[in-house]
Formats: sequence, C-alpha cells, structure tokens
Amino acid sequence: MRTFTLDLDALVQLINGREQQENWLDLENGSVLTLPAEDPYSDERQQVELEPDRYTQIPNLDVMQRVAIRESFLFTLDDPHAHPLLSAALTGRKPLRAFDYEIEAFATIHEQWLAYELKQLREYALNWLYELGLEPAPDKLPLDTRGIPKDILRRLNKHA
Repeated sequence: MRTFTLDLDALVQLINGREQQENWLDLENGSVLTLPAEDPYSDERQQVELEPDRYTQIPNLDVMQRVAIRESFLFTLDDPHAHPLLSAALTGRKPLRAFDYEIEAFATIHEQWLAYELKQLREYALNWLYELGLEPAPDKLPLDTRGIPKDILRRLNKHA
C-alpha cells in the first residue's frame, strides 16, 4: 500500500460533483488535473495521454448511486413524518432534487443527512483509493517525543 498526501475532502467533493468534467488523480504526487471539456487539445489532456500510467480518472457518482445513498440513509431514520415523505420523494420524478427539497423542512434530520452523506462519500473515496493500492497520509503525524521532558509531555497530551 502506497501512502501519499492528498486532500481527501477535495477528492470527496469531486466524486460527489455534479459537473460533467473529467478529473484525474496524479498517482505520483496526489494532485488533481481537471480537463476542460470544451478543449480536446488542452495541455492537461495531452499530459494524461502522454503518461496514462501516471493518472487515473476520479469516478463521479451517477444518479443511481446518489439515490442509493439517500435510500440507505432512510434505514437510519425513525421519524414517522419525515420517513414517508423522503421515501416518496426518492420514487418520483427528479428524486435528488425532490429529496433535497423535502428534507429542508426537517432541520435536525437535514443535519443528520449531511453528516451521513459525508461519511458515506469519505468511505467511498477511501475504498476507491484502497482498490488503487493507495492510502492517504494521516492528517496529523505523531509527535516525536524523544528528548521532551515528562512534565511537558504530560501537558501536551492533556491538550491533545
């Protein structure tokens, strides 16, 4: 498993993005190339075509995957008023828009939904990276405690 630094939150936004653009992950340094759809001869596209083993396209969730995440959220919900309303929204025309509109009426449930969605998208991104043999570097590196007096270490750990 190869570890490198990347912005996992930005990756999650790209996976969940609704824009029809191509985003490619640089497997050497974790940066992202966004290919402009209107320019098939852009420098970025040529870069990807010249080194195809260096880049992999970042997946973009389709409508069915987005609906599935919302449906799985409903299994965690026990509100007798919100559940039937949100469930019906997912079976109608434009299910994503209808779900997002209906959930606005339930502030607490809306917050739960946002936290649930973020957790699911992060898990999706981490699984995708794992399939590529990659893992993001930890957000915070462990503190090198060699040579630090014990009383200072105790205070540092107290605030951590």
